[in-house]
Amino acid sequence: MSSAARQNGSARPTVFPDSFLWGSATASYQIEGAATEDGRTPSIWDTYARTPGRVRNGDTGDIATDHYHRWREDVALMAELGLGAYRFSLAWPRIQPTGRGPAVQKGLDFYRRLVDELLDKGIKPVATLYHWDLPQELEDAGGWPERATAERFAEYAAIAADALGDRVKTWTTLNEPWCSAFLGYGSGVHAPGRTDPVAALRAAHHLNLAHGMAVEAIRAHTRPDTQCSVTLNVHHVRPLTGSDADADAVRRIDALANRVFTGPMLQGTYPEDLLKDTASLTDWSFVRDGDLERIHQPLDFLGVNYYTPTVVSEADGSGTHSSDGHGKSDHTPWPAADQVAFHQPPGDTTAMGWAVDPTGLYDLLRRLSSDFPQLPLIITENGAAFDDYADPSGRVNDPDRIAYLHGHLAAVHRAIADGSDVRGYFLWSLLDNFEWAHGYGKRFGTVYVDYPTGTRIPKASARWYAEVARTGILPATA
Repeated sequence: MSSAARQNGSARPTVFPDSFLWGSATASYQIEGAATEDGRTPSIWDTYARTPGRVRNGDTGDIATDHYHRWREDVALMAELGLGAYRFSLAWPRIQPTGRGPAVQKGLDFYRRLVDELLDKGIKPVATLYHWDLPQELEDAGGWPERATAERFAEYAAIAADALGDRVKTWTTLNEPWCSAFLGYGSGVHAPGRTDPVAALRAAHHLNLAHGMAVEAIRAHTRPDTQCSVTLNVHHVRPLTGSDADADAVRRIDALANRVFTGPMLQGTYPEDLLKDTASLTDWSFVRDGDLERIHQPLDFLGVNYYTPTVVSEADGSGTHSSDGHGKSDHTPWPAADQVAFHQPPGDTTAMGWAVDPTGLYDLLRRLSSDFPQLPLIITENGAAFDDYADPSGRVNDPDRIAYLHGHLAAVHRAIADGSDVRGYFLWSLLDNFEWAHGYGKRFGTVYVDYPTGTRIPKASARWYAEVARTGILPATA
């Protein structure tokens, strides 16, 4: 009997609810390419990737998987695989190149065509407004640490919602704002590559504010039945030992990783312990009267991204912040947490070095359901990178990915059975793509991409996932 079957208590197949939404996800900079076409201007990721030493092998997203030109082929693949939904992001610099002023209609037309094709194939479009590609001109003006960027984002959200709101019924404001704030402005391993802990905290607040203002804009420019959400990479933080000191390390990292966003977004307040922990860096005076009310908007569901758990302890020399799974840097993404050490979780790992642990996803879903019992959940990203290759016959067999997906889907089902309101699952990712600072060296896709030719080859995992999505049945073994 497989471990996933044991977790479910039997070797019988697992049946998901009929209404469960099955999809896959991508991000604009990772797949689109066409970096200078039809009015698109550089984003912070264009600038970052073109800076020597920032990205593995000097890779950029200039071409990526050329989705901008091959979108019909990609939608046909989705239809072939029977996906019920597709989560994609809009490229802000393709729609509003300077981050200000009127939209470029050619940019909006690309997304109009994409959405129309999805709808024609019976695939639900789920649009994310921001997956990290801030227009470079806005970064030059100060970026997310500045309040004006949130105000510009609200204007962009209104443009996108007005143009696509008659077609797109489900919107996500931000993808993983923790990465935008703390990897982009704290450790510098993501664009724009700044290393200022105060700027990271300021960015976190202005991303929160941008989210709230964007929800207001979406609701003002779409029909009443439009769904609004945000996607967070909620960290499942575990202590290395049962000591009080390690429990406090969990509390401190949970505040910086999770509650800095769930507090204002879902409860209308910043956690007092977060403010106290970071008081040596800032007095949080950038939070103005009325901000928390604007941030705290009603949501239709919470998007949850999960890949691996986080293990912490009191700092004792046995671990470093670079063991947190978020890339190596001389600068920490964890402001005012020097007394916390991070440790590699036990077990098998993916090509990213991330531990494979479905129990972390189960525990995370149960915690969120306990903390926010009225808020439905959707897994908006879950998946794994492995060292995939096409064999001489042109097939790509990826049994490790199938096992990963099986274990994590079993955990999702177990959480549903135990009372969590989980309504869908978006596999990351549809296509192999530009994996940020790792360039093209890490393959997360269930569809293999031969980068020199752009050829798409569905992997064994794509066929496996298609059958699960088609039937709603998770087999007893992977």
